[in-house]
Amino acid sequence: MKLLQALADGGVVAKRNLIKIKRVPDLLVFSTAAPIMFVLLFAYVFGGSIQIPGMDYREFLMAGIFAQTVLFGATITGSGLAEDMTKGIIDRFRSLPMARSAVLVGRTTSDLVNNALVIVIMMITGLIVGWRIHSSPLEALAAVGILLLFAYAFSWAMAWIGLLVRSPEVFNNASFIFIFPITYIANTFVQSENLPAGLRHVAEWNPVSAVTLAARELFGNTSPLQTPPDVWPLQHPVLASLGWVVVFLLIFVPLANHQYKRAVAR
Repeated sequence: MKLLQALADGGVVAKRNLIKIKRVPDLLVFSTAAPIMFVLLFAYVFGGSIQIPGMDYREFLMAGIFAQTVLFGATITGSGLAEDMTKGIIDRFRSLPMARSAVLVGRTTSDLVNNALVIVIMMITGLIVGWRIHSSPLEALAAVGILLLFAYAFSWAMAWIGLLVRSPEVFNNASFIFIFPITYIANTFVQSENLPAGLRHVAEWNPVSAVTLAARELFGNTSPLQTPPDVWPLQHPVLASLGWVVVFLLIFVPLANHQYKRAVAR
């Protein structure tokens, strides 16, 4: 009964956040502007200098852009919670007869919807610059599903950080310091085997690499001429991605809820 109540209350909070996007469309515009810029920049500026055996770089690129996009989209969760804390909206929620977990459930759910919209826009952009899907519709949907699952799990980590810092400005600085390394020390934009030895090992076990490769394989954007990976997460990227989703949820859902209780008790 409590679970159903939490889900129902979370749905109300999620609706509130989605209405905010409708009323302030700039949120959606600017969350898609940066990924579109990255697509154009890498495809037309750097693409000619990066060679991928047996395939066009633009098809190699898009899965990495999708992974980067959902990670940046997940940061909306943390910045939104930090903003709500500073504006006192969380105190208003406390006065209402609603489940405590509803705020976090609603926030992460609404940002999942936002990420889904952004992925659709990014797929259209990719098709315009020459990216193509070479797999079945079900496999393509599975690729989108893995990206969204990872984004949802990662948003709980961002929720925890957002409740820790309690300031949107501090959160933005803290999140970028974390997100940029895990996004670029990976196989998102270049093959991980081309990285220096130390960075290559980090990239091979980076969860972003597993998610990116899983999306590439499910979209059919791989080449038989590429060097086969010799580490388990990249040999089984779909399983590894789902495993990382479970790990993130098991760690950060309790942490975020605990931090939320501490934050509202101040």
